[in-house]
Amino acid sequence: MRRLSHFVFHPSFYCTSSRHSSNSKLFVGGLSWYVDEKSLKEAFSSFGEVTEVRIMYDKNTGRSRGFGFVYFSSEHQAKSAKDAMDGKALLGRPLRISFALDKVRGVPVVVPRVSSFGDSSS
Repeated sequence: MRRLSHFVFHPSFYCTSSRHSSNSKLFVGGLSWYVDEKSLKEAFSSFGEVTEVRIMYDKNTGRSRGFGFVYFSSEHQAKSAKDAMDGKALLGRPLRISFALDKVRGVPVVVPRVSSFGDSSS
């Protein structure tokens, strides 16, 4: 007989945004403080339709935190941009680009762990 023994946090579970596929969202790190949303969009627009750009700012100082996100209308466009722009300089700083994952907001995702009692196959 199988029974749910307890719940554990599983860090590899993420939800995807309903507006964007997680494979069409790029994390862009290494941004210069002089990069704004307009210049970031312009830098990536040659790879396809950029649907949204977000730069993260420090709440206290209002200064860029040095990273942001670029959303494309398709996964293919995002992959092309990632392959072409990773390591390239933008306003004097090399960019670090990877596919972004949307973490679940609020409480951690809880996934039940199934354990076997009296089952010799486990």
